[in-house]
Amino acid sequence: VLWQPLNASVRPKDRISELGRLLPPKYSPIQQDTGNGNQGAYLAEVDKLVYELLIGAIAISDIAQEFEAPGFNAPLAHIDNAMEEIIHDDPSLDATTKKQLISARYGQGLFRSRIYAFEHACRLTNIDNPQLLVASHIKPWRVCVDSIERLDGANGLLLAPHVDRLFDRGLISFKDSGEVIVSPRLNRNDLSRLGLIEACEKLGPPFHLRQMPYLAFHRDNVLLP
Repeated sequence: VLWQPLNASVRPKDRISELGRLLPPKYSPIQQDTGNGNQGAYLAEVDKLVYELLIGAIAISDIAQEFEAPGFNAPLAHIDNAMEEIIHDDPSLDATTKKQLISARYGQGLFRSRIYAFEHACRLTNIDNPQLLVASHIKPWRVCVDSIERLDGANGLLLAPHVDRLFDRGLISFKDSGEVIVSPRLNRNDLSRLGLIEACEKLGPPFHLRQMPYLAFHRDNVLLP
């Protein structure tokens, strides 16, 4: 069993209004109305719903804090490794689903195949050779709320590796219309060296309606101002 420390303590009493409905009517370790402990209960099982209520929000918050911090690039590998370990140890997922979720982070498998329902080439370079394209998440894998978002083809783009790097680091993004947004933190000389100035000035094809909420997240939370 893998134990992961939390950045915040868990106090069930603070969530008793939500937690109370999940507690058993008899032999509950916590009183449903006050959140105080029941002295007659020595050990009690914590089921999945209780775990997700008490721990899930904190885990997402921990990830989001690291992601939003000014130096968020440094902990990304740590976050991704932790998420992969969580997937491995999740008893609710079968082996096939675990493999698909982990593969999705690295641009392979089911997620990649689903992107082709929306994208067929890199939007900046027009490269369409699958061996030269990265299956990139629009809403980052590490902050997706569930496996549905992580495996949703609408949450993906096919990008050349250097374009994926810019997109993943918030140095470029896209409007729903297909127009490229360049962060002011991306030096124009670097953009020129990458051969992307003309590509960034062209209007690409508009995005599918299903892609737009993910793009809005990227513009609001990943694109560097």
